Amino acid sequence: MQTRTIRAWSFVHTWTSLISTLFMLLLCVTGLPLIFHEEIDDFLHETVPAAKVAPGTPAADLDKVIANGMAKAPGEFLQFLIWDRDDPNVIWLSVAKAQDAPSENNRSLRMDAHTAQYLDAPPADGHLTYYLFKLHVDLFAGLPGKLFLGFMGLLLVVAIISGVVVYAPAMRKLDFGTVRKTKSRLLKWLDIHNLLGAVTIVWAVVVGFTGVINTWADLVLKLWQVDQLTGMVGPYKSAPLPQNFYSIQKAVDTAQEKLPGMVPFFIAYPGTAFTSTAHYAVFMRGDTPLTSRLFQPVLIDATNGSFADTRVMPWYVQTLLLSQPLHFGDYGGMPLKIVWAVLDILTIVVLGSGLYLWVARRFGRRRLSQAVAVPAE
Repeated sequence: MQTRTIRAWSFVHTWTSLISTLFMLLLCVTGLPLIFHEEIDDFLHETVPAAKVAPGTPAADLDKVIANGMAKAPGEFLQFLIWDRDDPNVIWLSVAKAQDAPSENNRSLRMDAHTAQYLDAPPADGHLTYYLFKLHVDLFAGLPGKLFLGFMGLLLVVAIISGVVVYAPAMRKLDFGTVRKTKSRLLKWLDIHNLLGAVTIVWAVVVGFTGVINTWADLVLKLWQVDQLTGMVGPYKSAPLPQNFYSIQKAVDTAQEKLPGMVPFFIAYPGTAFTSTAHYAVFMRGDTPLTSRLFQPVLIDATNGSFADTRVMPWYVQTLLLSQPLHFGDYGGMPLKIVWAVLDILTIVVLGSGLYLWVARRFGRRRLSQAVAVPAE
């Protein structure tokens, strides 16, 4: 590769790294505890445990679950019913001040899935993992914050690719894993930076790119609404909200008859972003580690319980759904979480050492510049 080409790639690597480094450090530092957010929440916040039942115990009637839950939320409206992915003994009810109110300010009620009894209502905000999550996802700035972090993620991917182009030719003259401890401190840190960068490169690209995809979640949802949901609801697009709701248990039974190989995951009530003003949307999922991340909505008329439509989610929604567990490493249980945490820490070292190397070179450490331009002996 010609010297001019290397300099061009080096310029790209330097500036994409510098622009994105501080934000990537923030994302790595906040993302590390978020890998274990369930364990942290369980440790810091006490919750009322669900009843211990024998395997195979039938679940409670959903209409009874809702009746008991809404008795604890007078004047509020149920928008979502969600089965807890990690605790099959718990069902969540997400309630709002109005049936069609934005869901950002909803509060959640925990219900026992077998006894239908109300458990508690843990706060959605005001705790450690909430603040970490908001910092990590949107910097407390909503959609603009998400899109900004998505752009930083793209710069990170470019920085990784350009770093491979710049440093790979030089590193070929060194045995993999070599750290020149007897040379200058800067050369030692350059070797550590390159070594850890090589170790974490695949993980960093995967997590960085899936993070970028996740920042587009709001836009993907709007595209799905226009592209597919509008066609599914057909003439009911402008229907008024129902005055009397059909049995949710029977609606779920109908959905399971339509998709017998799947299980219910959550239900969107009429007026919410995931359905029309006239339908329940019963979102079904598979029962394997991979298919459990993919949803398929079944629309049920909320006034008479008749089946309306069901369609496989388009590719762009499926891409988003599959990217989410890859980003947080939560599809393989605790062992994968630990691997994700170790790689996250190594990436923090890569980012910090890269920043240190740039500062040192920027202030006249010519030896490092020469070492980068001229491969090791």
